[in-house]
Amino acid sequence: MSLGQLKVMSAIEQCRSAALGGHALHCDGCGHAEIAYNSCRNRHCPKCQAKAAKRWLEARQADLLPVEYYHVVFTLPAPIAAIAWYNKAVVYGLLFDIAAETMRTIAADPKHLGAQIGMTMVLHTWGSALTHHPHVHGIVPGGGLSPDGARWVACKHGFFLPVRVLSRLFRRRFLEALVQVYASGRLQFFGEYAALVKARAFADWLAPLRKCEWVVYAKRPFAGPQAVLAYLSRYTHRVAISNQRLIALDERGVTFRWKDHRAKGRTPVKTMTLAAAEFMRRFLLHVLPSGFHRIRHYGLLANAGRKSNLAHVRELLQVLAPAQAAKDPKTEAAQATFVCPHCGAGMVITATLPRCYSIRAPPAPRGAR
Repeated sequence: MSLGQLKVMSAIEQCRSAALGGHALHCDGCGHAEIAYNSCRNRHCPKCQAKAAKRWLEARQADLLPVEYYHVVFTLPAPIAAIAWYNKAVVYGLLFDIAAETMRTIAADPKHLGAQIGMTMVLHTWGSALTHHPHVHGIVPGGGLSPDGARWVACKHGFFLPVRVLSRLFRRRFLEALVQVYASGRLQFFGEYAALVKARAFADWLAPLRKCEWVVYAKRPFAGPQAVLAYLSRYTHRVAISNQRLIALDERGVTFRWKDHRAKGRTPVKTMTLAAAEFMRRFLLHVLPSGFHRIRHYGLLANAGRKSNLAHVRELLQVLAPAQAAKDPKTEAAQATFVCPHCGAGMVITATLPRCYSIRAPPAPRGAR
């Protein structure tokens, strides 16, 4: 296991336990007392993402436009997903950039939309059964600015961009970029893929990928901006598996719910039991490299010009920016207070519990193993 995976395991094990410290609380209303332990705040922890998602969504509300929003998914083929496991930062970065470039290129073509668009993209690396399945979800406003920036160009109702055209360009541009990073020596190969270090073997391995279908999926437009926020609240800060999907832990292993998307018709919900070691292996497949951003913005919504671009678009659409709710210091204080689970009154912090620091061994001498 990598150091990043060990850190994730350690954080989740200690989350909301005495190891991280906490607060002793007392309710003046009913006299109830309890201890609230601190969270680990690791982005891979299923217990620590709700508040982070809420804060992120509050910031995104001001970005919504009164237009249709579309949901586009770009998926990597299984062979590339296999080498992505050893080259996460490089391959996932290409997945983000090439998917965004593909949509912007096709949208800018006068044959399709002829406009500059913006998008928010979220990386998911898992399937429902915790298998390695890297793909990005793109949330895109249904239109964009004309090339001269003088008007808003809306797409056809219920149709954003042709999926087949997106798929073909995505395949070509991704493989071109993959060849470039291979030539620069930025890809690593291990196990059954170790032979790909030879240029000829790599070229032969790529050949079938130039002919197979690459999955690009466009869903129906969202039912209004609030539906976009509801979707983002479920997807932006999601981890590989939530606590709600876990059913049991016993001598057989870990049992959890999963959806069989390959089944025809309505997607059935099934149960799966994995040995504990296999369950942890699958979960740790999805630990991202340190500092890697799994939510990114492109085009009109890129961080550098988002505020000015949105203001210009609203001016062209003749709409006002969403009203910002006035911040009441008393309300903020009340929201920040711990709430009593019995009577609902605010609880007072009576003591702060320090975190426990584990004893570490002295560093090994240089050259020692």
